[in-house]
Formats: sequence, C-alpha cells, structure tokens
Amino acid sequence: MVTRSAKKSLAVLFVALLVSLSFAQVRDYNPVTDERLNNPEPENWLLYRRTHDASGYSPLDSINRENVANLTPVWTFATGVVSGHQSPPLVNDGVMFVTTPEAQVIALDAASGDLLWRYKRELPPGTTMLHHTNRGVGLYENLVFLGTHDAYVTALDARNGEVVWEQKLAETTEGYYITMMPLVAEGKVMVGISGGERGVRGFIEAFDALTGERAWKTYTVPGPGEPGNETWPGDTWQHGGAAVWVTGSYDPDTGISYWGTGNGGPWLGAATRPGDNLYVTSAVAVDVGTGEIVSHFQYQPNDTWDWDEVSTPMLIDVERDGRVIPAAVHAARSGYLYLLDRSNGGLDFVEAVPYVYQDVFLGFEEDGRPIYDPEKIPWIGEATDFCPSLWGGKDWPPAAYNPDTKLLYIPANDNHCGSIEGTEVEYVAGQSYTGASTNFWIVDEEAPIGELQAWNLETMEEVWSVPFESHNWGPVLTTGGDLVFMGGTNDRYFRAFDAETGDILWEFRTNSGVTGIPTTFEVDGTQYIAVQSGYGVDAASMHSRIARQLGWDPDVPQGGVVWVFAVNE
Repeated sequence: MVTRSAKKSLAVLFVALLVSLSFAQVRDYNPVTDERLNNPEPENWLLYRRTHDASGYSPLDSINRENVANLTPVWTFATGVVSGHQSPPLVNDGVMFVTTPEAQVIALDAASGDLLWRYKRELPPGTTMLHHTNRGVGLYENLVFLGTHDAYVTALDARNGEVVWEQKLAETTEGYYITMMPLVAEGKVMVGISGGERGVRGFIEAFDALTGERAWKTYTVPGPGEPGNETWPGDTWQHGGAAVWVTGSYDPDTGISYWGTGNGGPWLGAATRPGDNLYVTSAVAVDVGTGEIVSHFQYQPNDTWDWDEVSTPMLIDVERDGRVIPAAVHAARSGYLYLLDRSNGGLDFVEAVPYVYQDVFLGFEEDGRPIYDPEKIPWIGEATDFCPSLWGGKDWPPAAYNPDTKLLYIPANDNHCGSIEGTEVEYVAGQSYTGASTNFWIVDEEAPIGELQAWNLETMEEVWSVPFESHNWGPVLTTGGDLVFMGGTNDRYFRAFDAETGDILWEFRTNSGVTGIPTTFEVDGTQYIAVQSGYGVDAASMHSRIARQLGWDPDVPQGGVVWVFAVNE
C-alpha cells in the first residue's frame, strides 16, 4: 500500500523530473562575441538579417539554381501556437533559436529538430497587444534576449533557457509592448517599443548585455527642451507614437545604428497635430555608445495615412556618378524606393522612385521632402481616398540585397487603395488612439496584387518582377547560390527564385501562410534552408478584406511550424 506521504514524495519527484526535462543542457555552446556579430561565419545566422547591414544575404552556395529543385523537408517542429510566426530561425553552431507569439522561445538541434529547451513566459492577466507576434531573439555571449508582450527585455541562458536577468521597459496597461528582436552591438542590447496605435511615446532603450544595467533611453518623440519638440503643438508629443517595431541595422565602423519609426498618434496629422512631428515615419541614426540621435530623414512629415516606415534601413554601398555612396536604402510604405547618403553620419536624400502606384506625392523638394496633393490629406468627418492603402507598397517584411547580382529584392503589394475618415478621439491609457476609420479595396479585380521585384540600385530601375494573384507578406532571403527565397502568399507556398531572372525554380506548400523570415545555415557540411510558417496579424487582416471583395475563402489555415529543408542528392 502506498502511503499519502509516499504519494506526495512521488509527486514532488515527478514535478522535479518535468522541470529538469524542460531545461536540457546545450553542450559545447559557442559564445557569441562582438567580433562574431560584426563578422559572422557563413555557416551561422546570428542576427535578424544575418549581418548588421540588414541585407538578408548569405554567401552559402551549396544549394544553388542547379540543385534547388531537389530541396525537400528534413524536419519540422510544430510550435503549438497560432497567429503570425515572423521570427527568423537563428543558428549558432548547430543550435537553433526561434520565437513565437505568446513570448515563447524554442531551442532546437538545427540538424535534427530535437527539442533542447523551451521558455514560455507567463503573461500577467489582462495583457493585450494589437500585434500578436514576436520577431526573434538577440544573441550575445551565453545569453538569449527576448522582448516580451508585457514590455520586458528578458535575458535567458542559451544553454538551458533559465532566466538570468530581466528589465521592465514600460507599463503594458498603457499600451506599451514589444514585438521586435533586440539588436545587440558593442556589448549592449537595444530594444524598441511597440504600441503606436494606443498613444504611446516611442523610444529605444539600451542595456548592458551581461548585467542588464540600463545604459540609455532615447525617445523617438522629443520632449520639451529636446531638438524636434517644436514640431509638436502643445502637449501632443506626450502620446505622439513613433513606435519602433523592427530591429535596427548597425555600422561597426562608425558605431551608429539605424532604425525606422512608425505612425503618429492620432493618425490624422493635419487635423490633430499640425507640424512635422519628428521623428514619426522616419529613419533615425542613433549613436550606440550614447543613445544620441545624430541624424534623421523623415519620409512623411506630419504623416496622416498610417504609413509606418518601421522597416530597417539597409546599409548598402551603391555606385553613382563615379563614386561609391555608403547608402541607406528603404522601400517605403508610401510606395517609394529611397536612396539616402549616410556619409559622415548623415541621412541625406539622393533619390526616390515609385515602385508601386501611388497618388499622394506630387513630387519632392531638393532635400527629399515630399510635396503632398492637398486633395489626399484626410480630415475629421470626411473620407479621403489614397493609393496605396494604409498597408502600403511594402509593410514590415524585409527586402534583401545580393552583392553578387547587385539587385535589391522587394516583397511588394500593388493594385490596392484605401480611405481614411477622421473621428474625434481622446486619450485613454491602453485604449485605441487612432482617431480614424478606414476602408480598403482592390482596384482591378482581374490584376495581380503581390509581387517580388528586383531593382538595380545604381540606375534605380526595376529589372524584373514576378506577380501573384495573392497579396504578398513574404520576407526575402538571397544567397550566394544565385537564389532568392520567399513565401508571403495566401496559397501557403514557400518558393525559390532565380536571382538573375526571377524564374520560379522550386516551390513547396506548407501548412499555413509564410510570413516568417527565411534563413540558411550549414551543419557538418550540409546547407539547410529554414523558415517558420504561421499566418496571422496584418497579412490575415488584409486577406479578410480582399476575400470580402473578391469572394476568396475568408480563412488561411493557421498553426505555427518550423520547416527545415535540404537538397536530396
């Protein structure tokens, strides 16, 4: 007969066993140093876009245009979570880290798919976020850094998933939360805040990566006495938005990081916050050592169309007029492709050309300031039409640049427009602060919507384009094997394209739509392609609006899965 005390002892033993199984030790973990982050090995993927320049390029070429047709799945891992799976699978010497909605971090054996450990954050009751996603972890030494839905940055031990330190950035009850992968550089971990639709005041905060000690905090909406505050009337700066949703790029030679910022609050700038409203919808250059904003370029002064410009400026050397420009390149939500000169720490306008149809800008002043059509500026109580819609020519999914082909690959959406009508709104902490209602439509129901475009940055001309019936929310990967990889369409396909011509060389239908960032890595001489499939957030919202107009099935299958492919010889 088993006594009550014996049963209790067995229960305690069982719980202890479960805890130990959930924190398996990663053997021989290779610490991630600043040197490795600045010059990552080709076989690894240690950063958001593999390198600090945000190019999304890998030199690996074992998978190439000759053999990519033989690409097959070698393992999968179901995350157990629905909604938008958008993080890149990072790989450090055979150890893979992915994140999911609900602030989950999963460590896997990159070659076999075996679970090494899993971290599930317990969110406080009442935690809400408008964008139910997470875009990945940062790596440094033996630590893994996660930004959470309840506005913390948490450092986990990369070997077992145990919490080492964490810091609170803001109050989630006031609308603040985090979706981005932290940027790690110069021994610091930097995190931007989300929540621009809830009247937050955007900022980037840096911490000592090893100790969690606060290093600096820089607001993207300047307060009284700070340069740029004069561009905000009265106290509108207090809830001005300019959230930072996506990991910044970084130049190790200058110590400057580059970030994109989101919309203002409320959405209708002319009606509610007249002025340029720095640093809304801008690229900002931030000194990593001090947090000082050393330069900026504002794509839409007084933005009033919800055209967030949160995508990371890509740091690409571009030859123009006989000289090489250290450029910052950005395919803007407004539908314009921008080339900026970041010489001497600046962000100076060089050129902008439309890559999809738009009807708001009439042209540009010499310094790159757009000239708006006054008929396209919305006001309270009246609806105003504009193209492209609030989802823009390209939303957050990153483009990629291949230094071999010298082409930029843009995941674009065309053939869609929308309208905004302003409404009266008062700030209530944690509540919607958009002050607008919107509409959306496809212009030509017979024409394609999504595209993968290839652009020559030296001439600022489109080289080729692949159209899709579906809209496109696919982050792009390009490789030394003359390939481009992208998902993003609602037919659930993940595809490989010829980097020179755009020809589709391979496609595989996954369980759900692919809005995750593809990566590639190598273990024991074998090259792999990895991506997360899991449809949700804005891609699903855009799908539902198109479905109502075009009669599509209103649903795309849900469920997060990590897919890893290799060539079957």
